[in-house]
Amino acid sequence: MHRRRNRAKLEETFGGSAHCAYGRGAIERPCTPAAPEVTILDERIGFIGLGIMGRPMAGHLVDAGYAVTVWNRTRSKMTPLLERGAAAAESPRDVAARSDIVITMVADTPDVRAVILGPEGVLHGVRPGSIVVDMSTISPAATQEIAGQIEARGAVMLDAPVSGGEKGAIDGTLSIMVGATDETFARIAPLLRTMASEVTHCGEAGAGQAVKILNNMILFQTGVALAEALSIARANGVDGKVLFETLTKGSADSFALRNHGMKAMLPGVFPERAFSTVYALKDLSYAIQMAEEAGVPALGADVARELMERAKELGFDKEYWPVLIKAIEDGKS
Repeated sequence: MHRRRNRAKLEETFGGSAHCAYGRGAIERPCTPAAPEVTILDERIGFIGLGIMGRPMAGHLVDAGYAVTVWNRTRSKMTPLLERGAAAAESPRDVAARSDIVITMVADTPDVRAVILGPEGVLHGVRPGSIVVDMSTISPAATQEIAGQIEARGAVMLDAPVSGGEKGAIDGTLSIMVGATDETFARIAPLLRTMASEVTHCGEAGAGQAVKILNNMILFQTGVALAEALSIARANGVDGKVLFETLTKGSADSFALRNHGMKAMLPGVFPERAFSTVYALKDLSYAIQMAEEAGVPALGADVARELMERAKELGFDKEYWPVLIKAIEDGKS
């Protein structure tokens, strides 16, 4: 009965024509024509990586009625999901062998390689017709390479990195950027929408990673502008709160201002459990790598990286990335 109620809810939610939008305030537009979406509640889901983001994301799948098998290096992190009805696997390979769709949500490219290509990785348990969904943020080039090895086994891999942070993962309001064929996107979109309020088809494999990385590059550069403005204002006797509140009423208003600026830089609060300087540097390095490979100057990104590297040198590598303002303050004459 529980699964039938959830099926009806999902079909009602996902009925009608699909639309794509990206970012707060974006104009919604019809997606690229694709095969009609189908509800995949009967397919078995595997979830690998139950950290700050992964555990609540997997929880939404369990709550929606999917049969979910989970695995995490720290096995104690599996317990809350097992208590809610998920099954435990012994390895990523075991997850793949027991699942039709395998989701990975880990920290970086080496971690994705380990759980997919390692001796006990997904690659060695995946079956023809299965789908591997990497929701980590990694190099687009690595995504395409790993996808090729998955496809050689008769399965399909797509990239679906997320934006929205821990709160978005908990609330089920993430923005997910997907790199996949039209057919695969149509099959996987209903599942992704149990974890997100925005699901965007960005193109073929690797396109989701590219869009996510560029999203973060823009965010970090906006953060640099906010940190500079706040430091300059304070040095000239202007109250930072007055500055930021005034900016929200004009053309400089932004999500970054209202969140990273007003909630972190202004009060000087940079918690360690949030998106850290180290992880921000990882994403920024991917953006700069993409620019270099394409021969495109990325001067603003270079400045943001320089400030983050300095913040890291000052001992703020684990703090929330808006702590880069400390590097600006440190550089004042």
